[in-house]
Amino acid sequence: NRRGIVFHQDNARPHTPSTTRQKLRELGWEVISHPPYSPDLAPSDYHLFKHLQNFLDGTKLISREACENELAKFFTNRDEDFFNRGIMKLPSKWTKVIEQNGAYLI
Repeated sequence: NRRGIVFHQDNARPHTPSTTRQKLRELGWEVISHPPYSPDLAPSDYHLFKHLQNFLDGTKLISREACENELAKFFTNRDEDFFNRGIMKLPSKWTKVIEQNGAYLI
């Protein structure tokens, strides 16, 4: 069991500047490294986008407004537990990646 905050982020450029790393050190947060090319470890990819894709399946978005309306419907119909479930899957996904020596998992 760990004490304190353990922070996970992907390797996207906005997340890796020295100012970001410095702030995380100041906060005393432990940062877990993100393996390259591992969308299977990003809750937005394995949870949020999967559900969003299913929600939008067959929908034709003919304008920006139509897209914004569909996104609003999607997010309005999700409760807090929806997002918590996605985040809570992360430890088991990390364990699987470790057991597979960093291999990409679907």
